[in-house]
Amino acid sequence: MFCEERQREIADIIRTEGNVTVASIAARYGISEESARRDLRLLEQRGVCRRTHGGAIAANQVAVRRPADRDFDNMPVYENYREISRAAAAKIKAGDTVYLTSGSFGHILLEFLPRGFEFTVAVNSVDLGKALRGFDNVDVYVAGGHMRKSGSIVDSLANEFISRLHFDLCFVTGAGVTSFGLTNGSDETATFQRTIIKNSRERILLMPSEKIGVDSFVRVCGADEFDEIITDWECPSDRIAELAECGVKPVVVRKPNEPR
Repeated sequence: MFCEERQREIADIIRTEGNVTVASIAARYGISEESARRDLRLLEQRGVCRRTHGGAIAANQVAVRRPADRDFDNMPVYENYREISRAAAAKIKAGDTVYLTSGSFGHILLEFLPRGFEFTVAVNSVDLGKALRGFDNVDVYVAGGHMRKSGSIVDSLANEFISRLHFDLCFVTGAGVTSFGLTNGSDETATFQRTIIKNSRERILLMPSEKIGVDSFVRVCGADEFDEIITDWECPSDRIAELAECGVKPVVVRKPNEPR
């Protein structure tokens, strides 16, 4: 089967079913997962789909983050998330007061947090607060309020607490970012994140390549509210250029062992 024919079939699957995975493409057509990803990149460029981690969704679908009961101790750690987290943690300096995002990135960042000097961390996650007890060099503040099943706390009580703090550095993520700005799945989360961003001197957005070019339900802020967006090697150059035009500095981490 020619590549063009295969891509037409994949496009039909996405339009019919709304999504497809890299693994299912590779198995269906007897090709490598890298070839399957290449097909999805081409289809994304044609406006057929939006890539996600491990596959793609139809271009007309809006990515909405659903609350989840997450097992962070046993979650898979993807290579791009790990390298983005490594680059982010390297920005922390002695004496800094830092906000760590809840969710996957916050937990992966724990592996790379500095241990050679003292600094302060504020979180809105019960699980992160518990994990940070193992850092003798970190002074920890945990925002209080109504806890979601995911362990995060973003209600008005947490927002009131966080509004009284100032951060040298904040690490924020979301459901997607485009020229429209950073978006997320709920107004409550967006409101909390606006407070974090407003109260931070240096603002860093952690965004894997599959979420760049994706719009979700609620706009948090413009991309230009961030000093840097750290993404990964899979991000298309046109998406990087689009973000740069918005007035934010894109930082692209390299794939491990990739020749310079």
